Amino acid sequence: MLDKLKEIEQRYNELSDLLADPKIVQDHSRYSEIAREHANLEEFIGPTRELKEVINEIQEHESMLDDPDPEIKEMVRDELAELREDKRELEQKLKFLLTPKDPNDEKDVILEIRAGTGGEEAALFAADLFRMYTRYAETRRWTVEVLSINETGIGGIKEVIAGIKGRGAYSRFKFESGVHRVQRVPETEASGRIHTSAVTVAVLPEAEEVDVQIDSQDLRIDTYRSSGAGGQHVNKTESAVRITHIPTGIVVSCQDEKSQHKNKAKAMRVLRSRILQKYQEDQDQAIASQRRSQVGTGDRSERIRTYNFPQGRVTDHRINLTLHKLPQILEGNLDELIDELTTQSQAEALGHTGS
Repeated sequence: MLDKLKEIEQRYNELSDLLADPKIVQDHSRYSEIAREHANLEEFIGPTRELKEVINEIQEHESMLDDPDPEIKEMVRDELAELREDKRELEQKLKFLLTPKDPNDEKDVILEIRAGTGGEEAALFAADLFRMYTRYAETRRWTVEVLSINETGIGGIKEVIAGIKGRGAYSRFKFESGVHRVQRVPETEASGRIHTSAVTVAVLPEAEEVDVQIDSQDLRIDTYRSSGAGGQHVNKTESAVRITHIPTGIVVSCQDEKSQHKNKAKAMRVLRSRILQKYQEDQDQAIASQRRSQVGTGDRSERIRTYNFPQGRVTDHRINLTLHKLPQILEGNLDELIDELTTQSQAEALGHTGS
């Protein structure tokens, strides 16, 4: 591990020198690339330097264990015990940092939420989840842009697709993919019976053009008149866009903008991300030894979480975690849940790498 950390520190110092080079500063794309790598390595530098200092202090203290004064010996032993504990904690922290990272972690996100079983109640809960995720993004100063939305008449959402932009957005949202189950008494339920409804969430890393090359000849683009809730026509021009990627059969529609050009641009963002996800899923399936993560595969058919309103609790079934904080979680306070899922995932990754 120390050899690896030495390599990282050398590379960090090289990048620091490059960022101060006037020629690099003038080349914006090169500068951005170097700055990104420099920022990614920065989190290693503080703990690495602390670890080196602690190791030096341990060596100095060990050399003092031969001191003839018993009081000094006792003091050295006490300090050594603290230093060794500091060393253990720093090594553990650096092991986590060295755990192979998901290459998509720093990407922006395409978030898709769809009402499942449960009719209007499912649509209302889909709206609750979208609000929850929007609040969470706001707390981290990320931006949320609605790419496509299909609302019901009483405040529910049948489907919403949104883009979330911010550093590390995918690393925090990726564990949200799956089926979210809600148990509550609907406002329209006179007898007070608890209903169970479901909403599916898909989180895709937003693909850039360099990630997915799409041949325009592989696309079928249809335009049509956009329509609002209830089917009434919103405008008389064919501004809505439906794009079909012929090789994969993936279809994306967008009608929220009045401009056909803007609808096409939004639809292409979603299409690119869905194609990237499909390619990655195909690749994973082709690798027989691909490990199944302890926190789930992200499969949309997998029930990952239950929100129980009568008991005020949220249970994540993948890690058997129950929090009696339903109102706070729906207000976007998701860090406790996400931190637990991340820790579990990292611990399992460490186990597989033998670190």
